Amino acid sequence: MSDTEDDDKYRAPALSKGLDILELLASEPDGLSQAEIAKTLGRTTSEIFRMLMVLRKRGYVRLEDSDRYSLTTMLFEMAHRHPPIRRLTSISGKAMQALADRINQSMHMGILHSGRFLVIAQVDCPDNNVTSVRLGANIPIFDTASGRVLAAWMDEAQLDALIASADATDEATRQAFRADLAEVRAKGYCENDSLTIAGVRNISAPIFDFSGKVVAAVTIPFIRRLSGTSIAPVEDCRDELLAMCRDISRRLGAGAYLDA
Repeated sequence: MSDTEDDDKYRAPALSKGLDILELLASEPDGLSQAEIAKTLGRTTSEIFRMLMVLRKRGYVRLEDSDRYSLTTMLFEMAHRHPPIRRLTSISGKAMQALADRINQSMHMGILHSGRFLVIAQVDCPDNNVTSVRLGANIPIFDTASGRVLAAWMDEAQLDALIASADATDEATRQAFRADLAEVRAKGYCENDSLTIAGVRNISAPIFDFSGKVVAAVTIPFIRRLSGTSIAPVEDCRDELLAMCRDISRRLGAGAYLDA
């Protein structure tokens, strides 16, 4: 049987339409109207209406007052019920909060998801003034230290696939991203000035699993407070972050890889 015949045999048009809608709305933070969804997907409004009613009833999309449809947090919540992510966040949560309290800096953890950096955990420090990234934020990898950490240990084929799946951008940005990776891997972390917020110094470190694969990155968006409550210099924060990530990696079974 040819691939085409096999594809035809297992087609599920209704499911495909529902997934098309979810994937489209995932990249539209302001939502889309029913007519806009239909036009973008090349479907009739009646086809889209039936799908949207089912997705609303199941809690995957909501209808705003402006008659625009947007995603709920259902998919994000489902992802967190997935055992690997649940284990990762359960192991890391207390350690991240303890470190945030100790160095008085906030931090977040993220993974790769569809060529972007997805924030799956975020903790704040006790200070009144914090810099944090929204839980569930979906950020282009080229804009983050975390993205560089997640990519730095990939082989060429994996890296090519990641960059191909990432948000389209100019070739200079892609080349600059690639050029940073060798230094990140050599150092074992990424530290650079934020590409999105002036005055923030991002420090990002990898978390490895039992196979030596980088499965997550933890990042401190380091800020120096003029009030004098920045109790740890950036160098100490970096060392503490690396130590914490090594400990989390060991708890995920990466001891043999780290000791090699």
